[in-house]
Amino acid sequence: MRVVIFGASGMVGHGALRACLSDDDVTEVLVIVRTPLNLAHPKVREIVHSDFTDYADIQGELKDVDACFFCLGVSAVGRDEEEYTRITHDYTLAAARAVAAAGPSLIFVYVSGEGTDSTEKGRSMWARVKGRTENELLAMPFTAYMFRPGYIQPVNGAVSKTRLYRALYRVTAPLYPLLRRLIPGHVTTTDAVGRAMVAVTRLDGRGPSVLHNRDINRLGAG
Repeated sequence: MRVVIFGASGMVGHGALRACLSDDDVTEVLVIVRTPLNLAHPKVREIVHSDFTDYADIQGELKDVDACFFCLGVSAVGRDEEEYTRITHDYTLAAARAVAAAGPSLIFVYVSGEGTDSTEKGRSMWARVKGRTENELLAMPFTAYMFRPGYIQPVNGAVSKTRLYRALYRVTAPLYPLLRRLIPGHVTTTDAVGRAMVAVTRLDGRGPSVLHNRDINRLGAG
């Protein structure tokens, strides 16, 4: 299986990449990055790309992929709706259109979030934007799975790019085992999310298209 990952340098993308590298069914991982990962691995091939709204110059590299894991995203903190929409919605749909050339057998996994608003009408700006993004992806000509994790604990070297979140994770890391016992339906790890992404590629389009935290933990158990 040939997988393309967008956002492999981020916290969630780190988990997706780890899962791909450890899975024997994944034969190649194409990572689309702005800055090289400098990762030497026989499965990995990097493409450094600067414009996340236009993939015309690398379209040929994307036409034969079997799965796309879209992990690129930002916090809504400090961003207005226009900027957040450009990064969260526009970047995602541009990538989806580019990989859609692979055909209806493509599996597209989008990492959204707990609380996403499918009605697109709620008060929360980030939830509306992610809801719109999910809805448009689900209408596209491929099999799509929307991941809605709750709190994600970074593990095995995964690091958030948001300074505030990095500080939060340092505080909560020792508490994660307790959180997992108290609210298992609302917490997960970067590795579990990554393993669940690989797992849905084996479902052949079965199961719900929107996966919540419990679904992710069940598929990503290991």
